[in-house]
Amino acid sequence: MTDDLYRMRIKFAKGEPLKYLSHLDLSRTWERAFRRAGLPLAYSQGFNPRPRFQIAAGLPVGVTGQAELLDVWLNRPLSPAGLISRLRPVLPPGLDLLAAEEVALRAPSLQSQLRAADYRAVVRSLEPVEAIQARVQRLLAAPTLPRRRQHKGRWQSYDLRPLILEVTVKAAGEGEQVVEMRLQASPQGAGRPDELLDALGLSLAPHTIARTCLHFEFDR
Repeated sequence: MTDDLYRMRIKFAKGEPLKYLSHLDLSRTWERAFRRAGLPLAYSQGFNPRPRFQIAAGLPVGVTGQAELLDVWLNRPLSPAGLISRLRPVLPPGLDLLAAEEVALRAPSLQSQLRAADYRAVVRSLEPVEAIQARVQRLLAAPTLPRRRQHKGRWQSYDLRPLILEVTVKAAGEGEQVVEMRLQASPQGAGRPDELLDALGLSLAPHTIARTCLHFEFDR
């Protein structure tokens, strides 16, 4: 019965030690942590019941996340403080629990409410920042940006331009440039930060990428 369920929303960070962990492996890591913590998890129905939890958005492999969200369903009430105190000791290095709160059981799914994501890329390059800024302006002025990417082993063509909402570039010190971007991330389509760096001619330079914020319809 849904009346016996409780839904908790967890904010977490995925740091450098886990940045090459795939989305599937991250889900498995959370599942192991829930079990080790002895949480009163609710399970799905069917032949192979699974713990009921839902990560808002998969992180690209190699990208860290500073403010990720996950919903988990419990079959007994538990305070946010109680959940945090039980989960934190069993999390692996690189997975940090930042906050937790109870949310309405029948609230829309995180995926259906997701609208955009912010990324911060630090690029090691001696190229003048003005040259990169000029390429950004040309990119934003382009009506279309045809690209190809692999999805489930097949190449797909798509237009990157409508997925780019904002881009800025600034110097961060000698030999470093910071590219901050807001990309669409919704059921209608999602932009990838590595594709944007490639469109700017920066993908071959050493760089790191962090997802700094997720934007949802319920934030408005």
